[in-house]
This record gives sequence, structure tokens and C-alpha cells, in this order.
Amino acid sequence: MPAAPLFSAVPFGPEAGEYVAWMTHGGGLELEQRMYDRAGFNVVPLPCCLLAAETSGWFRKPVETPADLQGLKMRFYGLGGRVMQELGVAVTVMPGGELYQALEKNVLDGTEYSMPAIDEKLGLARVARYNYFPGWHQQATILELLINKSIWQSLAAADRAVIETACRAAMLDSFAKSESLQAAAIRRNADERGVENRIWSPEMLAVFQETWQRVASREADRDAFFKEVWDNLQAFRSDYREWGGRAFLPRRPVGSRAAEPAAP
Repeated sequence: MPAAPLFSAVPFGPEAGEYVAWMTHGGGLELEQRMYDRAGFNVVPLPCCLLAAETSGWFRKPVETPADLQGLKMRFYGLGGRVMQELGVAVTVMPGGELYQALEKNVLDGTEYSMPAIDEKLGLARVARYNYFPGWHQQATILELLINKSIWQSLAAADRAVIETACRAAMLDSFAKSESLQAAAIRRNADERGVENRIWSPEMLAVFQETWQRVASREADRDAFFKEVWDNLQAFRSDYREWGGRAFLPRRPVGSRAAEPAAP
């Protein structure tokens, strides 16, 4: 199912609020149901977990230019991995429990896995000094609960509502928790482990984004349903910008402080 990753995490894709809006009120969930139906899976997908942005990789050496990516061996998951492949990275998918040893033994030159608080539990800061932000490949992650469709249809409406409500509560809690834990993990990595928390340059982010657009266009040419989902998401995002582009304050750079309110 080539379109499946679009329902979980999209490079340069929507942040959490916009992503959930598309999934639940913009047609995303209906498209996902069609995807499973077309593939012959007797399931109903329910979004049931929402995670904040990831970091975009741990590296044993600094990465300053696209040339620095050439020939690197990395664990990189999902659509972002296809971007890295396009840029000359030898991409593999490896379980999280194997990453520490792979980096320690030079089997890998770098890896992405998750957000700082989760990466911390894997010990990645002890074997890779440079942690890069933002997580351009995964600004938000939606995980789903799959329920047998025949069983789902046999449930009373009230029972379905209980499950749907539980999933909505799980999404809220998982997102809030994932947002709350990252700052402390970033500080611990820097203060206790000597990690350099680096921000990609605008030039590098532009390279990643341009490469992603090529990858997405190629996938759309290869698979009609991928194109349908991709076009639907892009149309929603274009419409959302009428709101999102006006509604929110600009982000403050790292290290800046919020303006103090004026004295009455």
C-alpha cells in the first residue's frame, strides 16, 4: 500500500493540529479506510495516538552540506528514508534495540529514531555526538488502532462511541506527554553527555524539501491512489494556510525569552 505512510508521518508535512484536522475532518480517515478496503483488509482504522515532532538524526560527524551525506550508512524510516536515499545515503531499517551497538561498532554512521526522550533511553547520545533539528521528516506521528471490520459493524453505536472516545483521549494524552518531556532530555544530552544540538541550515532544509517534492511526485506518478491522497492532503493544507498562516505567533528562536507583559 504505497499511500500508507501518508496517514502516519509526512516529510515537511502538517504539524500535529493540522494533521489531526485533515485526518478527522478533512477526508484523511475516509481515504485511509478506502485504502484498506481496496487492499482487501477487513479492518477499520482509528487514530489512537499522536506524537510530537522527532529529531532528524544522530550523526557521528557534523553534516554541513549535501556532500557530507554521500555514502553515509543510516537507519532512516519511512518516506524520509527515501529522501535520504535520493541524497546518496545508504539507508537501512533497523530495530531500535540494535542501534546503539550498530553505531558503536561503526556499522552505522548515523540514525534517526524518535524524539529526544525516547532516543535517550536507547543511549544514542553516548555513541553519536551530533543531534540535528528540526525533524523535517516527521513533524507529527499518528498511530492507529485497527479493529476487525466485521466485529466493529456488529457493535452497538454506544460501544463504538466508547472506543472512539478512548482513542481521542489517548491522542490528547500521548501528544501532551510527548511535548512535555523533550526539553529536559535535550538539556541532559548537552550538559551531561556533550551532545551538540544542531539546527539544520536554511540551505540544507531547502535541499531536503526539494528532494522530498521529487520523491512525492515520483510516487504519485507510480501509484494513482498515492496521488489521490497526496493531492487531497495538499489541497487541505493550501486551504488551511488561510487560517494557519494568520492565526499563530511566530516561533521564538532557541534561547530567547517571551516578552514580559507591560506593567499596568
